[in-house]
Amino acid sequence: MKKVALLSTLLLAGSALAASPKDTLVLQYGSDVPTLDPGVAYDTASGEMIENMYETLVGYKGNSLKTLEPVLATKWTASNGGKTYTFDLRKNVKFHSGAVMTCTDAEYTFERNLVTNSAESGNWFIAESLLGTQSNANDDKNVTWAKIDKSVECNSKGQLVFTLPKVDPAFLAKLAYAGQSIVEKKYNAGIGEWDGTEKTWKSWVGKDLTGSNLSKKPNGTGPYRLVKQDANNLLFQAFGGYWGKAPTIKNVIRQKVTEIAPRQQAFLRGDADVIEGGGRNVDEAQIKGKPGVAWVDNLPNTTSTVIFMNQNIKATNLLGSGKLDGKGIPANFFKDANLRRAFSYSFNYQQYIADVQKGKGKQRTMALPDSFLGYDPKVSTYKFDKAKATQYFKQAWGGNVWKNGFTMTVNYRAGSVPAQTAMEILKRNVEAINPKFRINIQPKQWSEMLSASKKGEEAMVMIGWAPDYADPDNFIYTFYASDGFYSPRSNFKDASIDKWVKQARATVNTAERSRLYSLVGKRAYEQAPYILVPGGVNYTFYRNNIVGVSASTYNPMTSGTLGVLWKDLSKK
Repeated sequence: MKKVALLSTLLLAGSALAASPKDTLVLQYGSDVPTLDPGVAYDTASGEMIENMYETLVGYKGNSLKTLEPVLATKWTASNGGKTYTFDLRKNVKFHSGAVMTCTDAEYTFERNLVTNSAESGNWFIAESLLGTQSNANDDKNVTWAKIDKSVECNSKGQLVFTLPKVDPAFLAKLAYAGQSIVEKKYNAGIGEWDGTEKTWKSWVGKDLTGSNLSKKPNGTGPYRLVKQDANNLLFQAFGGYWGKAPTIKNVIRQKVTEIAPRQQAFLRGDADVIEGGGRNVDEAQIKGKPGVAWVDNLPNTTSTVIFMNQNIKATNLLGSGKLDGKGIPANFFKDANLRRAFSYSFNYQQYIADVQKGKGKQRTMALPDSFLGYDPKVSTYKFDKAKATQYFKQAWGGNVWKNGFTMTVNYRAGSVPAQTAMEILKRNVEAINPKFRINIQPKQWSEMLSASKKGEEAMVMIGWAPDYADPDNFIYTFYASDGFYSPRSNFKDASIDKWVKQARATVNTAERSRLYSLVGKRAYEQAPYILVPGGVNYTFYRNNIVGVSASTYNPMTSGTLGVLWKDLSKK
């Protein structure tokens, strides 16, 4: 306890240790952590913290993306033609509060997620499974307390029973998502969260939980508990009441260090064990092969990253004059498909691959990892072509873009070298086409940019997507559907794409799904709703005294950069 107290004092005060102690893991990232409430977390920075404090009913086994294993459940059965799932729950599991987990807590967890569900939380897909709609009760009057209550219940044997309105082959995989982690009903009610009753549920419908009391005072069943936090640091301690094997790593410190140079220096000194890098080109030059560094390469990449071009920009501070007069842009600037095509031809994809991925990357034809069902390598792609970019700039807005020019402001995630590099490439190439074109780029904190992009306030924003569950629908629907999760970032709508996505979601025929996804990809190429950022070959690096990281343990469904949970790590 004395060592933990000392670490808390030193690190939360910003002092550096000579070296990370053997029982302590120090992580440094460029971003902050938007929330610690699993009911609303929908980003990887939050996800890593939640995955190690909380637990789900099931999880992925080893490095598999398909095989699930019990976590807080011990077994389950499907019945009623695949519309009923019954789970036996693990006994003698304790929350960090000291309370023993019961079926009531599990039932409350899913009811809370259904009640507070919003388009910007990670609960829309579980709501779709259990209620037949992605919406909450405010947006869909067919969502009632009776339906929520019936969808998940505890039976007389203390088993958790889910009742689905229709078969969902991805349902079990959805339960492995960190946002479905089990929380304690009594504890939540005691700190002012929803009490789980029909009497109060209406006042919690769609409520934003980002800064909730549970986010401030987390309480999971996981191997680590939060003991202290400030604006830049989170300190976790191994939970002595954990039901599983006691972690070897007793303390985990997560620090926000925005600039990459201090992160690199701390890592090479041994003050930090794991850091957010700067992309392959930077990391191979500055980190790989240095004393004390372990490097694992050729890992699977199951993320997809794009630069959104927002067709309805709701933040006036990015628009300058708000007119197409050379001093600004109108809010619907990117509504013109010719303009979007011009920007797509202005991005130098091969330069990004060389500068960020050191040649280990390739252009994708769709916003879908090429290892997933439905990826069509034959869909056309944009190439950097100044002549074609010029052609489409001259056609955009009836020639007024070329004639008048424009000035716009674009934000990128502070501390992210790949994002900064991408925006610098785009800025340089666009401005070189016409001296009347001006793009101002500036860094922005991740939580602020995430919040603004949810509201449609960013003009252009580079964001990736890591799958919630291993199915192509999680990408296709997210990126392409006009009511998909990322729709507010682009405000793009195409009737044909919406029709094909809907048809693909209604069939389990893999050949038909692939055909429909190919149509989506081809149409998206024509309409250019965003710039597809090349996909790299994944790698990770860490201090070489850490044990437990390898290609055989790395699971891309895990939010952390190491692809494993903290409890599975140790130090030599």
